[in-house]
Amino acid sequence: MSKNAKVRFGYPSLPQEEIERLSELSRLCKGDILKMTNIAGSGHPGGSISSLDIYLVVFSYARVFPHEPLREDRDRIVVSHGHTSPAVYAVLGRLGFFDLDEAIATFRKAGSIFEGHVERLIPGVEWSTGNLGQGLSAGCGFALAGRVRGLDYHTFVLMSDGEQVKGQVSEARKFARKFGLNNITVVIDYNNKQISGDFMSVMPMDIRANYEADGWRVLEVDGHDFAALYGAIKAAVEDESAPYAIIAHTVMGKGVSFMEHDEQFHGRALKEDEMERALSELRVENDRDRYRRIREKMEVRGKPESCRRYPINIDVGEPFTYRPGDKIDNRGAFGKALVDLGKRNCGVPGRTPIVVFDCDLMDSVRTGWFAREFPGFFFEMGIQEHNTATVAGAASVCGVISVFADFGVFGIDEVYNQQRLNDINCTNLKLILTHLGVDVGQDGKTHHCIDYIGLLRNIYGFKLIVPADANQMDRAVRYAFSQYGNYAIGMGRESQPIITDDGGVPIFSGGYVFRYGALDVVAEGSDATVLSYGNMLHRALEARRLLAKKGVSLRVVNVPCPLDPDVERIAEWGRKGPVIVYEDHNLRTGLGSIVADKLLEMRAFVPLRKMGVKGYAPSGSPAEIYKVEGLTVEDLVRAVEEELSS
Repeated sequence: MSKNAKVRFGYPSLPQEEIERLSELSRLCKGDILKMTNIAGSGHPGGSISSLDIYLVVFSYARVFPHEPLREDRDRIVVSHGHTSPAVYAVLGRLGFFDLDEAIATFRKAGSIFEGHVERLIPGVEWSTGNLGQGLSAGCGFALAGRVRGLDYHTFVLMSDGEQVKGQVSEARKFARKFGLNNITVVIDYNNKQISGDFMSVMPMDIRANYEADGWRVLEVDGHDFAALYGAIKAAVEDESAPYAIIAHTVMGKGVSFMEHDEQFHGRALKEDEMERALSELRVENDRDRYRRIREKMEVRGKPESCRRYPINIDVGEPFTYRPGDKIDNRGAFGKALVDLGKRNCGVPGRTPIVVFDCDLMDSVRTGWFAREFPGFFFEMGIQEHNTATVAGAASVCGVISVFADFGVFGIDEVYNQQRLNDINCTNLKLILTHLGVDVGQDGKTHHCIDYIGLLRNIYGFKLIVPADANQMDRAVRYAFSQYGNYAIGMGRESQPIITDDGGVPIFSGGYVFRYGALDVVAEGSDATVLSYGNMLHRALEARRLLAKKGVSLRVVNVPCPLDPDVERIAEWGRKGPVIVYEDHNLRTGLGSIVADKLLEMRAFVPLRKMGVKGYAPSGSPAEIYKVEGLTVEDLVRAVEEELSS
């Protein structure tokens, strides 16, 4: 162990001088909490104070380093109830992670890093939270990544009592136990208060029994007794036979007489007269005018860059090339590329490892081949998509490439909130979405994922790739895995042919290199242009052949990155003839709407027609549904002819 290493919970029991130090810090931090929320005019002082002593113990004795907050061997601490940010900032500031005065003065002001809920860009904060119930999943992701990478750190997840009733917490408990994540300790602030009243009256739950039923060990302590709290956490950390949950019984507003046990202070800052009284009780200086002056001098500015990225070091290998007639679909091409990447990188010293997460669909989403070759890098989660999305995202910020493969309706529709929080945390997730569009056919409207472009368009950092065939899929997968960031790669269920030129040569082979945002002109034409992608592109080419027999020259363009199309090229084509967007997606929110918006912003007024899914479709074969929705090859031929005639 280096001379700069820190022993985790090194005291056999907490010495009296440490108890006195923590007690004094607690008194001062309570004043910090009340000041920052009062000066900001909002915040959550009551719960911050009830969690405060937990934070003081964990951040004081866990292996964390104020002057090296990103050391790889640090313990990971997740604060799941991110609204207690005033307590987090007070503790971290007092322990030397940053300038406490700045936190108190600029809390919740635009441009300050000290936002209303904890943010990952703050030294000492590992995960941006606020959506209750996701913290334990994030902790599981951290613990799992540490195991895969061979790093010896402990993960602490600090939680509220109210969020324990959420289903995702139950999913995470089961996951941790299944995979033996015994390097996780949960500490629950049980103050028995929520916005609407007492915990047991709002939604009754036996927290202890639920954790024990899932194989966790549970301890209960007074959450304001530093010696007892330290002893319980130390026991949990040193017992590596099971994950632990510590129920810390606390008091909302502890130490301020009129705040204690009163849920109105969950989310209300103190008024002026209340502040005078509270600071007097705490024997804390009332220096708010000094902080107000600092706040007034700070200019309102945009949010600072919040992403922590690490370099990706993988061997992408050489792409596979598939020929017409090969028995391969886009799902199969993804699965084969994934295995090839696994062989080149998983367990290879110096390479960024790849970990794959599945929700009981490995054969359908083609991750089963990887699972059989690399069982130590594959994690079967069962039917718990919410937990999986967060675990995968959190793991990906810890030096691994996370792959979450699922049907579109589960991987984005069902877990939109989790993916949004992943994006806020600047994760490195590769989201593989299969069974997109009404191409799913007989499974019916509950499984027709026809809104994925619209949903991902709402999440600022995600990139989306929908390859045209197996060759483009292979190259897109290798590209996305080599880049840091959130990439969704989409595909339908049905097989589709290899896209070739007029001579039968695969277009996405040979010297072809995938470039994000580039358009692929797969067939030139002069009268009109069709924009398409994924499983509709080969249909557009068939329409082109039919139109050619009628003397119409149709340009067919593949748009594999529908969130970021090259609209200047599209506008250029539109000035020479009509543009038709042809897609298996919700007509209102797909590529057609994106192109229309961007063209309008450019003041490029070109004839544009959108063809897509107009409503929830029935069960049936894809051919039947396309007929119902007006998306057959013949429908496209008629649309081109109508646009040309008008």
